[in-house]
Amino acid sequence: MVEYHIEGGFPINGTVEASGNKNAALPCIAACLLTEEPIVLRRIPEIQDTKVMFEILQALGVSVKSTGEHEWKIQAKAPISSEIPPELSKLIRASILFAGPLVARTGKATLPPPGGDVIGRRRLDTHFLALTELGVRVETNGQFSFIANKLVGTEIFLDEASVTATENAVMAAVLAEGITEITNAACEPHVQDLCNMLNDMGANITGIGSNILTIEGSPKLHGCEFEIGPDFMEIGSYIGLAAASQGSITITNIHPKDLLPIKLSFGKLGIHWKFFQDTLTVPVEQSMQVNTDLGGMIPKIDDAPWPGFPADLTSIMTVVATQVKGTVLIHEKMFESRMFFVDKLISMGARITLCDPHRAVVSGPCMLHGDEELSSPDVRAGMAIVIAAICARGNSIIRNVYQVERGYENLTTKLQSLGVHIKRVEN
Repeated sequence: MVEYHIEGGFPINGTVEASGNKNAALPCIAACLLTEEPIVLRRIPEIQDTKVMFEILQALGVSVKSTGEHEWKIQAKAPISSEIPPELSKLIRASILFAGPLVARTGKATLPPPGGDVIGRRRLDTHFLALTELGVRVETNGQFSFIANKLVGTEIFLDEASVTATENAVMAAVLAEGITEITNAACEPHVQDLCNMLNDMGANITGIGSNILTIEGSPKLHGCEFEIGPDFMEIGSYIGLAAASQGSITITNIHPKDLLPIKLSFGKLGIHWKFFQDTLTVPVEQSMQVNTDLGGMIPKIDDAPWPGFPADLTSIMTVVATQVKGTVLIHEKMFESRMFFVDKLISMGARITLCDPHRAVVSGPCMLHGDEELSSPDVRAGMAIVIAAICARGNSIIRNVYQVERGYENLTTKLQSLGVHIKRVEN
């Protein structure tokens, strides 16, 4: 088992380059199944989740080759298998993303229930409903089976703006007969990346960036070269780390527009940064004070589908708020177990009241102290605990770091370059 050993209490300082967007890389990897021609993907982050996705492709009979740093060449020549190995499916939630392209390409797909973060119930009903509308028969009996003789375009209204359900529906619809219109579609930057890649492959998708996508089905797609956009979740995490540790950071190769919802919420905590083209700098000088609502009311940071504040950053904002003067309500609406990690912050000295599974009131600033009995329940909470340990006085040990490394590329190396006293220890 791998652990992080962290000596906290030192502000960070330095420059890092933003990695490719994890949540864009995963569906784009799955989308390579939609053509026999080679696909070249660039800026793929070197993380556990992408590694597992490539292993699944290889298990299906797909050629996967590294052609350079963060660059992969993928070719899914026929015949390809339609069965996802159970031992790989259970490792990541993103394994569900193979359902749409497999059933579109081969007429069937079989996979066990996907694994992933422990953050509460993560329903798959929206995936099933969307694929059923396109003509897929879905069977569940210990595993999921998807069968379709022919996919036919139709009007689909998603019962929730699910990112992965939108992606699955789009990947199936591009090879369906006729026109598909998806309403209440997710429109996050990673969904936009997938749609843009599919268009580069010869698909005809309009409405990209909105919650209504129109897909004109094509009989066949071709190969392409595509570069993944920057990971705004990683960027938001490093912004939070710089502010909470009272340090500074410069992050290069970003898309400023992706950060607008994040900037608004960080502003509520008195945290700002400066843009220069595709670079941002978080300066040392921050007010680090909660900006109250009109009438001196306690402000709220809550998540919502894009362009709302990303759910994946609520854990990060919770730990940042412990270092800010004032009181703020963190409202995580989407996952009923995501906020349970705050007991670890409380054990480190944080002043947090967990009102219910979705809401926590945070009062700061407070001095955190190291804790040698920490563990990570999911990717983002794991990174939040890493930030807390870096801010804390004394030593901390974090276990189950596999969860963190599923979403953050070369984390210990990047943190060490910023002056963090961290060691990755094989125990």
